Amino acid sequence: MNASLLRSTIYISALCGLYLSVAMFLPAIVDLYNGHDDWQVFAMSGVMVGGFCAAAALATRGPPPVFNKRFGFLLVNVLWLVFSIVGAIPLFLAEYNLSFAQALFESISGITTTGSTVIVGLDDLPPGILLWRSLLCWLGGIGIVALGLFVLPFLKVGGMSIFKLESSETDKPFARLASFTRAFLAVYVALTIACAIAYDLAGMSHFDAVNHAMTTIATAGFSTHDASFAFFGSNTILVIGAIFLAICSLPFSVLILLAVRNRLDAARDPQILVFLGYLCGISIALAVYQHLRNGVEMSNALIHAFFNMTSIVSTGGFASDDYTQWGPFAVLLAFFATFAGGCSGSTAGGIKAYRFVVIFNVVRAGLSRLVYPNAMYTVRYGRVTVDAETQRGVFLFVSLYIFLWVVGSIGMTLLGYDILTATSSAITALSNVGPGIGPIIGPAGNFSTISDPALCLLSLMMLLGRLEVLTVLVLLTPVFWRH
Repeated sequence: MNASLLRSTIYISALCGLYLSVAMFLPAIVDLYNGHDDWQVFAMSGVMVGGFCAAAALATRGPPPVFNKRFGFLLVNVLWLVFSIVGAIPLFLAEYNLSFAQALFESISGITTTGSTVIVGLDDLPPGILLWRSLLCWLGGIGIVALGLFVLPFLKVGGMSIFKLESSETDKPFARLASFTRAFLAVYVALTIACAIAYDLAGMSHFDAVNHAMTTIATAGFSTHDASFAFFGSNTILVIGAIFLAICSLPFSVLILLAVRNRLDAARDPQILVFLGYLCGISIALAVYQHLRNGVEMSNALIHAFFNMTSIVSTGGFASDDYTQWGPFAVLLAFFATFAGGCSGSTAGGIKAYRFVVIFNVVRAGLSRLVYPNAMYTVRYGRVTVDAETQRGVFLFVSLYIFLWVVGSIGMTLLGYDILTATSSAITALSNVGPGIGPIIGPAGNFSTISDPALCLLSLMMLLGRLEVLTVLVLLTPVFWRH
């Protein structure tokens, strides 16, 4: 490994850690305003982390190397590791008395916008910790979109750019990167403000509205209440949440084109139709099931079904009810919805809709060749031909995704957990969804009773899922570290 790459990786990571240390002063100010002593924890953490990162940045400052794949893989992994550790420091030092494994799990859950939590008693927590959790989610959402739009396409392990859609300008809507970045941040902030205002008008307190807006736009799932959205008891709030979760599961490049350039043709992206299709399909099926089996009024069943299924498919992680008590069909739908995910280039996790499009077209072409073996069939994504390298990449990702889920499930059973908890916790971590299935980690539970070794395993699963699996696993290959 080139020493220059290591130096530049440390330098960039230190700068990003410095920015995150500055963000710690926001919850410090909130706690100080509310007269809570935890403001000292955030202030001390900010100074400590900021000083260390500033020293590391000064010590490793130098000319940047040429951005190549090796540098990209190393930088992405180190950045997310630094974010996770820095985010855990104030949580570990706060008065709640979390173990470091718990604090790290909570931080990774926020940064990866997973939304699983080990904290019980959210309603009584000091506002600084609640705001810090939401900030981690919100900042993590920015990083996730940037990762999906700029970095992973270059590394050829994910993102819409692997389809080379330059002709439709879907993944490169502006000639200059700076223009695209400004437009993305403007859309992201505007959606957050709009969501916060909508929540506030619907009855949330100002503090709840701001926190839930940040975690909704990041499709993250952290709430300021143990009961999540059930605390508010408002169908209007559920509708608002479902709408913004669905919007933020769409490709942000498409949202930018729609908002900035009024490019309605950008919405023709095939993955959008597929995502909305399976989201509406499972939501309506669940609502009808609720109405017929449990006698729930159809309008109410539709609202709760759409909110909870949108929360799962978008990997938002909120809940308005314990849907595992609705019946076995609801549990089955929720379990399979955990795999699905949103669109590429969004804050959502999971397998993602564009991969389902590619897999379907590959299978269709393969079946056609069985009937007409001499015919030429091309695999297409919309109007674009998907090359063989991309097809292999999609099948490699899905194969490794299932393999890691199996390995994670086995690991959880070896640590003493039942099959339902083990399989559900592994996939909810890998898909960055949040709640799992069952009485322990279901929508009515949390991860507070999970042991530290199991939390470490699930933390690794969350990072693997968020970084598209291959980005992390490539570091385990000997060829990566050769000169």
